[in-house]
Amino acid sequence: MAEKAYKYRIYPNKKQQELIQKTFGCARFVYNYFLDKRKTEYEQNKKSLSYNDTSKMLTQLKKEFIWLKEPDKDSLQKSLKDLDMAYQKFFKEHTGYPKFKSKKNRYKSYRTSYTKTTVGGNIMFVNKHIKLPKLGLVKVRDKQIPKGRILNATISQEPNGHYYCSICCTDVEFSQYPKTNNNVGIDLGIVDFAIFSEGNKIENPHFYEKSEKELAKLQRELSRKTIGGSNWNKARIKVANLQKHIFNQRKDFLQKLTTEIVKTYDIICIEDLDVKAMKETGNSIRNKRVGDVSWSEFRRTLTYKSQWYGRTLSVIDRYFPSSQICHCCGFQSGKKSEDIREWVCPVCGVIHDRDVNAAKNILNEGLRLLNFK
Repeated sequence: MAEKAYKYRIYPNKKQQELIQKTFGCARFVYNYFLDKRKTEYEQNKKSLSYNDTSKMLTQLKKEFIWLKEPDKDSLQKSLKDLDMAYQKFFKEHTGYPKFKSKKNRYKSYRTSYTKTTVGGNIMFVNKHIKLPKLGLVKVRDKQIPKGRILNATISQEPNGHYYCSICCTDVEFSQYPKTNNNVGIDLGIVDFAIFSEGNKIENPHFYEKSEKELAKLQRELSRKTIGGSNWNKARIKVANLQKHIFNQRKDFLQKLTTEIVKTYDIICIEDLDVKAMKETGNSIRNKRVGDVSWSEFRRTLTYKSQWYGRTLSVIDRYFPSSQICHCCGFQSGKKSEDIREWVCPVCGVIHDRDVNAAKNILNEGLRLLNFK
């Protein structure tokens, strides 16, 4: 049993689109209004407003601004909870003071909770339609049916203008894959995306690099247009569509690869890579390639799929010298330049492929950590 989100592209009619846009605006207004209130209250009176305080104030605010009653009321409460969560992160995790939401942000969203009604619930999948609060039945073309118990729904609009609805469900039952008695260590790289301890390698598809020239051309065309005009908006949508295409390519690649890994292996060992530090090298070409390989998304996807299907994921320390140790005799050499792809162990004389040797060391260290636990 676990949680799972089902994401659908939705096709609202003009009236539904208008209400969705109003809800986006109202949720943003409530967030910014009470962020200013909390900030002012602390600066003037040294008091912190809680979520309950702002919720009571919202009730009075609706009497002053009648248009706040038009959208789904729970979306406004969720906006207050998001603000309260941002404050808690600021104090506990020091993630930075909450910022005001900009109207110019092309990605918009709001969230609403499931409520049980006499006819089932306010959020339901009904015959190629999704029933949503205030919106009613919204058309979809996806045939997947949500499983488990619905918790909430997130309605969003992406920069290319497409609308989406993500339904979060809990108590979803997943059929477990059969045991294979195979374990693997995976070393992630830039030239080859993934190198397995068995010796096979997955080539890096370089989706962004392949579309970079076309993207640059569309961005140049966009820069020549008058900002805010109809031609500018058409050019902006072309850029957004290409960026979305690159995102979809990368997502499809990672989903298929991680599913195949989880099906094939019982224990999966990977490194805890510091992607942020790897991007701070000053080398723009390397930084671009590090961003294109999506190591963080690969790990995130592999993590939740391992939990869903009963596999074990072992993550070794990021400072473990996987490429410096001989997996045969344990000899540790000094740090090597990235240009060196093969090296000979001076103790046992074995010729190592740098990446395959690293993957084997990751597997050994991952298994050691599991046995230690």
